[in-house]
Formats: sequence, C-alpha cells, structure tokens
Amino acid sequence: MKRSLLPLNALRAFDAAARHMSFKMAADDLAVTPAAISQQIRSLEDFLGVELFRRTNRSLILTEAAQLSLAPLKDAFEHMEAAVDILTDSKKSNVLKVSVSPSFASKWLVPKLASFYEMRPDAIVKIDATMHLTDFKASDTDIAIRYGQGKYPGLFVEEILKETIFPVCSPDLLKDCSIGTTACSVLRHTLIHDDSSIEDASAPNWAMWLKAAGVEAPDGMPALHFNSNALAIEAAVAGRGIALARSAIAEEDMKAGRLIKPFGEAVPVDFAHYIVCPEDKLKNERVIEFIEWMRRETAPEQSTEHDFLPAKSHTPLHVVSA
Repeated sequence: MKRSLLPLNALRAFDAAARHMSFKMAADDLAVTPAAISQQIRSLEDFLGVELFRRTNRSLILTEAAQLSLAPLKDAFEHMEAAVDILTDSKKSNVLKVSVSPSFASKWLVPKLASFYEMRPDAIVKIDATMHLTDFKASDTDIAIRYGQGKYPGLFVEEILKETIFPVCSPDLLKDCSIGTTACSVLRHTLIHDDSSIEDASAPNWAMWLKAAGVEAPDGMPALHFNSNALAIEAAVAGRGIALARSAIAEEDMKAGRLIKPFGEAVPVDFAHYIVCPEDKLKNERVIEFIEWMRRETAPEQSTEHDFLPAKSHTPLHVVSA
C-alpha cells in the first residue's frame, strides 16, 4: 500500500480507542467528539475490509486482527513522533538566544550582525536586551555578553572586548573655537551621565574620568542623566552636552562622524565586555560559531595570531570557579 494512501487520522483514532477501550475517552484524548471517533473507526474498517471492534451495549471488544495490529501500530506512531522530534530539534539548533545589555545590543551588536548572517545565513539569532544577569538554569539563553569585571562564578568566561572611556560630543557643539578642547573645557558644557551601572561603585563615571584627567568639577554643574549608555550617546549626538563614552558603544557614531572626542585622552578601565555561558553550552556548534565571530569582530585588524576555538572544540579557554 502506498504511504500517501494510509488513513493516518483514522489509524490514530483506532489507536486511541484501543488504548482506552472507549470512544469517549479516545475523543477526549484527541480533542474531538465521540461521534467523530466512531466515524473514523467505521471508515477505517471499510478501508481495510476488516472488523476492528465488536460493539456490545456496554463495552468494546477488540477483534483478533485488531489485537495483532496494536503493537506494530504503536511502534509506528512512536517512530513518527521521534522523526518529528528530530526535525524540530534540527530547527532549534539554528536558534541562538543571546542576552546582552540594551546599549551594547543597539550600538555594537546589531550593526555588526550582518557579518554573522553572511557566515551562517540559516542562523536565527534572538536578542534578549536586558541589564539583568542571566539565570541560565531558568531560561533558554545560550550565551550572554556582559559588561563588568568578569566575575561570573561557575561559568565559561572570556574577555572579548576591552574598553576605554572618554568624553564625546557632536561636532556642532564645538563650532565656537573659543570653547576650547582641553580636559578642563568639559566643565563649560552640560555633562551627560549614564546611570545604568550606578549600583556598582567600580563602574566608570564622570567622577573617575575627571579625577584621572586632573580636573576638579564644581558643584551644581548642569547635567543630564540617563539609565542607558546608548541614550547618553544619542543625547550627545543631538548636541545636548558631553557624554562619557565607552569605546565600543561610541564606535559606530564616531566612524560616521556623528561624534568626536576632542577633550583629553581616553582612560582605561577595569571593566570589559565578556562572553559568558555554561560550559555545556560549548557543545552547541552555534555557540562556538558565535564566539569565533565575536573574536574576529573584536580582534585588532592587524593581528593574525588570535587562537580561535575550532568549530568542533568543546574545551573552554577560561573557567571561573566558584
């Protein structure tokens, strides 16, 4: 018999009715009516030319032929379910869920993702833009990119992008040449603050940069405050003042000429961007590919000595233990 002719719905109804020995319970199992189950059974009996049930007033009795068919029919459905699971898992393997801060997502990751899709056009990247640390045990997140000091116990941790901080502003803000471009000149403008890491006293801020630059800020300076570094950068692009930028977050706007950094030198900080994930996620080829891609995107252009993880390697480079 050709596979295309198999009455799969009727066979499913028969299987359910035989397991429960009840059309009503089979109907509940398959979310249909008992009449629909009865009709499917009759159509299957007509199709096969074989009686499957002997119907009495109060019960169903399986015929001998029906009893002999149950085991192979059960195996057939289990094999079909396994095949569907394989196909579903195959689709899921292309999905990569990445947890990342909103600023890094909008200003660095999203503008560069096109090159990842060039490498893996069948990939499905899901961005979870959040400031909250990822609970890998309670979520389906595959990998996280976090800005901090790299203290993520019990996880695979790799520093992927060092940063410096420096003041930036719109070129239009400095059209008046008398304003000056020395470190002290920042005090003549509104300072734009990023409060997204305000709970972490070690996070880079204006007080740190001014101290490193040897500049003492007077009290009561005009200021704008945002809870996102990306929003602080956008305010600077709009000419609302001077923002203290992270090098990675300001990169695209500086390349496009929307921002300049005329006030003093960049100051290195202890914070950096880290790739973070459970060790067992390194068995996922998509995770390995994403890590390799991140390394290529963050490596200095002139460097050719970076040690990339082979696509099949499951060995982490650095694990921080609890």
